[in-house]
Amino acid sequence: MKWILLLSIQLLTLQSCMSQTTEQKQKKMDTEKKDNNPVYSRTDTAKVVLKEEDWKKILSPEVFYIARQKGTERPGTSKFEHSKEVGTYYCAVCGNALFKSDTKFDSGCGWPSFYEPISKGSIIYLPDNTLGMQRTEVQCGRCKSHLGHVFEDGPPPTGLRYCINGVVLDFEKAKEAEKKYKAGS
Repeated sequence: MKWILLLSIQLLTLQSCMSQTTEQKQKKMDTEKKDNNPVYSRTDTAKVVLKEEDWKKILSPEVFYIARQKGTERPGTSKFEHSKEVGTYYCAVCGNALFKSDTKFDSGCGWPSFYEPISKGSIIYLPDNTLGMQRTEVQCGRCKSHLGHVFEDGPPPTGLRYCINGVVLDFEKAKEAEKKYKAGS
């Protein structure tokens, strides 16, 4: 009888340890590669203002070049360009929610494309007349990092194409989709 009680206690302890480990893993996944970035948050909506030298210290050279120096990644190089995963795309610089995956479409332009941002405040629009072109630059509404450009040749219902550099995107798979996937395995 005592051994059944001991076994039950050990099982409960093991189950408790396993659930803590899962929570710790989830927390680590949410902040992976962001440990040195004190402004990255998927819940904080406060505007982020840093000096360029501070951004340079916390961002990778590739992200800094595109986000802060208004660079562009080579077409066809983004891991998100052809992704069909269900979830949310965030600013890789500050964690601001930008786009839902159901607004993503294959535009054939070489960069991830979306027809609508997640909210009106998630994106800032600025005129861009560089390189002899008239375009509209889009920046993150929280940290003002360069994301890409928006064009008026997208699909319904908006007719817009947000052409976004994948380097400045983070992605989190939808929890429900992940549960369904695991249940079907």
